[in-house]
Amino acid sequence: MKKVTRLFFSLALVVALTACAGRAATPNVSPSSTAAPGATAATVGLAAVTALPRATVGAQATPAAAVGQPTVKYETEDLAPASGQSDASYVKLNGTEIAVTGQGATVQGRTLTIMSAGTYQISGQLDDGQIVVDTKDAATVKLILSAVAITHSAGPAIYVANAEKTVITLAAGTENRVADGPSYALPAGTDEPDATIFSKDDLTINGEGSLTVQANYKHGIVSKDDLKITGGRITVVAVNDGLKGRDSLAIKDGTLTVRAGSDGLQATNAEDPKQGYVVIEGGTLNITATGDGIQAETRLTVSGGDLTLLTGGGSSKQVTDSAKGLKAGVDLTVTAGVVRVDAADDAFHSDGSITIGGGELELASGDDAVHAETALTVSGGAVRITRSYEGLESNQITINGGTIYVTASDDGINGPSTTGVGGGPMPGRPMGGFEVGDSRLAIRGGYIVVNATGDGIDINGTMEMSGGMVIVHGPTANNNAALDYLGTFNVTGGLLVAVGSAGMAQAPSPSSTQYSLVHTYATPQAGGTLVHIQTSDGKALLTFAPAKAYQSVVVSSPEIRNGATYVIYSGGRATGTAVDGLYAGGVYTPGTQVASYTVSGIVTGAGPGMGGFPGGRGGIRPPRP
Repeated sequence: MKKVTRLFFSLALVVALTACAGRAATPNVSPSSTAAPGATAATVGLAAVTALPRATVGAQATPAAAVGQPTVKYETEDLAPASGQSDASYVKLNGTEIAVTGQGATVQGRTLTIMSAGTYQISGQLDDGQIVVDTKDAATVKLILSAVAITHSAGPAIYVANAEKTVITLAAGTENRVADGPSYALPAGTDEPDATIFSKDDLTINGEGSLTVQANYKHGIVSKDDLKITGGRITVVAVNDGLKGRDSLAIKDGTLTVRAGSDGLQATNAEDPKQGYVVIEGGTLNITATGDGIQAETRLTVSGGDLTLLTGGGSSKQVTDSAKGLKAGVDLTVTAGVVRVDAADDAFHSDGSITIGGGELELASGDDAVHAETALTVSGGAVRITRSYEGLESNQITINGGTIYVTASDDGINGPSTTGVGGGPMPGRPMGGFEVGDSRLAIRGGYIVVNATGDGIDINGTMEMSGGMVIVHGPTANNNAALDYLGTFNVTGGLLVAVGSAGMAQAPSPSSTQYSLVHTYATPQAGGTLVHIQTSDGKALLTFAPAKAYQSVVVSSPEIRNGATYVIYSGGRATGTAVDGLYAGGVYTPGTQVASYTVSGIVTGAGPGMGGFPGGRGGIRPPRP
């Protein structure tokens, strides 16, 4: 898979959230009759823009555990590795024989059966044999693996048939291995056990040693109740799923490497809404899966750790089955940690909601990078989407803070309607007669950069922006637009710079309270050709280098004043630092003056290439499987 860096660019821009008040008015779509002379040199940048570390842009404090998320209770025995005690029993494996010193276990052939709770220290090699835990005690069985190698051709190497709880400790400095065969000898009418390490009850793995699990039949490690990983270096190679906890799967520490022929990690209880969850609080995870990387029937929470996932062969592949990175049935929440995903399917997916409150996320997807069926909220963290069909997609999207970079082959940010409404008017046709969908985008803070081949932002409903900074390097084709919405787009604060094609272009709504400037060109301008806007007396408002060819420019800023005259230049040269196309500091040497506008309404602007300003169009995708 591709390598992904944990560091993001250190330079950043942040919007001063003090917006000037404005009055609703009819858009002015005619340029001034005279053009104010341009200065020979002008200070480059925006008065409202300051260089700051990007992680601070619009960031909001996020609690370590989001409200409503499952909380995992760890007992001392989960966290403290067991050690040899005076009352421990010792098991020595010697090829085809098993020797026990102490109480609580019996031997029959190559099968060791543990019948009493307690501590069992196990070492040696067992060929085609099995360790079975079958106790009636209301206490924990502790298995200390110390240089153990167990193979069993017809069933699990370690099988917990009945126990209050089992803790497997990997002794420090030891390497341990377990493997099963390609087929199990199961009673008629049953399909379990089905994993190399299989437990019908709670199972915890901890310690400072290593464990390699070779699952040739189906799954690697399975618990029918709660499965916890709190330490150790664990490698699982499975023909089917890697690790499964029916009620829950929790990872607090350790290093986990999984190569799975189906899903990497799973919590599978779909009957109880309080179960079926996955919680990752720490550790290092490297997961390669043909199916989903991490899948929870209900909730999936990441509050720490370092995760790297490759699913379905990566974002350059096409798959017919689910091959998502992180997938939840109800809610997916990330509050901290580093998460890298290269997925053939969605990188993040929830059948309900997704909340991103922190962390460093680097996502590459063959479909949507972040897809939530009902609601997506970003309040902090750093999200970098390096490849996607659509970047962020949900019916309801709220961005309160954080840093978001989106690269998309279709729409950068997409809000499909659940009512089946879409279409919208073609250029020059009125909005009347088209029903507005129920999707919604609210931008209240953050730093957002979109580079999209399709629509930059496409919302089949309403949009609002009250803070933050949005830069859109939009499409070059006229059947898409940098901004595409049905209904209204009210801007009351923040900085918006959106460039792209002109055929379907839209600007913010006249019902906004912050002023906007729009301009279209007679012909497309080459990518990298500077757009410079300054006041008639030479004060710079914007110097911007679009990444691709463009024909329309939309700028909304708290610096735009009613009654002021703004001059637009094309080309020229700029010194200073450009971040995401936007220059701050330095000097601008003018190119060609192309227009001059005097602000007399909330939306002011025109140009020979005027398409559908301020109307627009929209589009929805069919229901997803």
